[in-house]
Amino acid sequence: MEFNTISVIGLGYIGLPTAAVIASRRKKVVGVDVNQHAVDTINKGEIHIVEPELDMIVHAAVKEGHLRATTSPEPADAFLIAVPTPFKAEGGNDHVPDLSYIEAASKAIAPVLNKGNLVILESTSPVGATERVAEVLAEARPDLTFPQSHGEDSDIRIAHCPERVLPGHVIRELVENDRVIGGMTERCSKAATALYKIFVEGECITTTARTAEMAKLTENSFRDVNIAFANELSIICDKLDINVWELIRLSNRHPRVNILQPGPGVGGHCIAVDPWFIVSETPDEARLIRAAREVNDGKPQWVIDKVNEAVGKFLSANPEKTAKEVSIACFGLAFKPDIDDLRESPALAITQKIAASNPGQTLIVEPNIEALPAGKLEGCTLVTADDALESADVVVLLVDHKPFKSIDPQQLEGCYLIDSRGIWAA
Repeated sequence: MEFNTISVIGLGYIGLPTAAVIASRRKKVVGVDVNQHAVDTINKGEIHIVEPELDMIVHAAVKEGHLRATTSPEPADAFLIAVPTPFKAEGGNDHVPDLSYIEAASKAIAPVLNKGNLVILESTSPVGATERVAEVLAEARPDLTFPQSHGEDSDIRIAHCPERVLPGHVIRELVENDRVIGGMTERCSKAATALYKIFVEGECITTTARTAEMAKLTENSFRDVNIAFANELSIICDKLDINVWELIRLSNRHPRVNILQPGPGVGGHCIAVDPWFIVSETPDEARLIRAAREVNDGKPQWVIDKVNEAVGKFLSANPEKTAKEVSIACFGLAFKPDIDDLRESPALAITQKIAASNPGQTLIVEPNIEALPAGKLEGCTLVTADDALESADVVVLLVDHKPFKSIDPQQLEGCYLIDSRGIWAA
């Protein structure tokens, strides 16, 4: 199967790098996004997100005429859907998967579908989402046939292939990582494999659409459960007056033990989200997965409680001071080290709550951004690490960015320190 024109629906942290990498293989790529600013930026050969190497690839692809962005879908040989799958509240449950973006993308491409086209859902999705895409397309295009009704002989091929890349390393991992490809039929899987082999150097393993959907959820749930163990251990050790960082180092000397490092919670668009997709489909069976999510979701409040405790200690030691005179410095806003991505970030959520309850000054140190996110941290000030440490009474380490690891311990003397990552207190 030949792919002369490939359309990528959704030009965010996954869609744009994917579109750019395919275009770098001298394929015609049409990117589609509802965000006019993103479209205009890309068409100028620039990027609206931060990801190493992406700017150069996009600039070259646009300049050479291989990549173009638009707000309306156009005919293509293959369509890759890479749109968000957030939560919605329903029946008292705040973690119900919201498929509205996927359904909207499916409806948008339906009018331009032609016989022989391939549609791939890349968005991380609950089990059954790929089948839902097929249903939406079939409802919109009764003149075409689809796998759920015509099997191998369908006019349109449909598959699921979840992304599994690490922010900050997306370009490399898009090319090098293995891909799990789940077609609704074997011919769907083969067609999708042919597309990914345009740029993927890793192995393409085929399976069913449902298994491919569950594979991504399983990978991130596994990681979430292991992080929850470390986070719960840190809470236990705090209560028992044990240094959790030392404990983990000692325990990991066992040849079959590899405990992860605790933190302020779990963030990002995958690990903090995907386990709930399993829980939503099997609420009675996913007991361990749910418990891990609850542990990790509860860790930010534990950090906030430790900050409040530190403020209380500071005021007790300085009775001449009032709460309005307490300066709190929060180090890090991103959901993981050395990136600018604030999505689902526990550090951002913690900082927001600290700022909302702190009548004094709240300083923020985040070396990967140039301005604070609009409307989220009113009254806070973005400062350098040196400036924060000069004036802060309470210092909260939330993200272990590389620059923070090189801070002189003497600069921390005299501060009430909450180190959620163990780079200063270990």
